[in-house]
Amino acid sequence: MKFDASRHRCTIVIDKDLPAGLAINAASVIGISFGRTTENLVGPDMQSLDAVNYPGVIYSPLPVLLASGEYIHELQAIAEADDEIYIMPFSALAQSCKTYDEYGERISSVNSEHIELVAVGLIGPKKKITKLTGNLSLYK
Repeated sequence: MKFDASRHRCTIVIDKDLPAGLAINAASVIGISFGRTTENLVGPDMQSLDAVNYPGVIYSPLPVLLASGEYIHELQAIAEADDEIYIMPFSALAQSCKTYDEYGERISSVNSEHIELVAVGLIGPKKKITKLTGNLSLYK
């Protein structure tokens, strides 16, 4: 996906029952994955007046919202049926693994309907993302 800040919105939705440390982990992992998989999401480096470099940051706001685990699964189903929405699901299974190899082995042995999602990242047309997430509370 090629991100266009004038047309797209991105957000992260976290399970409202997730403890703060795991919620921060989920948002961080999704943010890193967004940066890797979404073209034009991160802007160029900038320099301060005294020439200190500040690496590029995301071109648009990235709200972190709260929802029930059930609604997060619903968002996944909606996003997977819509070619204009890019979704980054993140699971409790991923958070329970100590290595990436363990994660790969475990996730490949389970059907997705049995994977508990703790968060999703969504990128898509502004109206669609707002319609799906506009009534959710902001993570504070």
